[in-house]
Amino acid sequence: MDLLEQLLINNAEWAEQIKAEDPTFFETLAAQQAPEYLWIGCSDSRVPANQLLGLLPGDIFVHRNIANQVVHTDLNCLSVIQYAVDVLQVKHIIVTGHYGCGGIKAALENGSHGLIDNWLRNIKDTYVKNSDKFETGMSEEDRLNRMCELNVTAQVENVCHTSIVQKAWQRGQELNVHGWVYSIKDGLIKDTQVTVSSQQQLADIYQYK
Repeated sequence: MDLLEQLLINNAEWAEQIKAEDPTFFETLAAQQAPEYLWIGCSDSRVPANQLLGLLPGDIFVHRNIANQVVHTDLNCLSVIQYAVDVLQVKHIIVTGHYGCGGIKAALENGSHGLIDNWLRNIKDTYVKNSDKFETGMSEEDRLNRMCELNVTAQVENVCHTSIVQKAWQRGQELNVHGWVYSIKDGLIKDTQVTVSSQQQLADIYQYK
């Protein structure tokens, strides 16, 4: 049996287990999608949103890319945000990085990795902008962890700077944008205490009037 066949067997067993617990689960799931959360996370296979939050399919809308970036020219990410905000009307957007992120590590180095260098450039910009937050003598691990946190904060800001999110606030829609960091070492999420819930929390130059 090859690996793909095993995946199909795993899927069939999973579906049977879900139906045994709730016979109407898939029927209900197929009828609607109404999550209250949008998760913007890293593509790392060790950071699956549903499992680490203890949520079932349908409970959270998910977008993932290398190092959980929100870039103003990324139409894929922006389309996900717009659908989540305008159509699903999620109440929370959670940008979640993770300690030990390979994308962050690569961005802090000077090596060339091909096409992804253009993507990682955004992280380098965040590093330069926050260079004063790195103490002399920091260990490489502490430096990487600090950058993972700073990157999350930067991406929360990028989410809030979109016209999509600001228009939602202007029409009175409840919407909160949060920054979290996940630790693969112990499975726990750290709340960075970065939450933006209104346009007034943004620097004036970023506010759409």
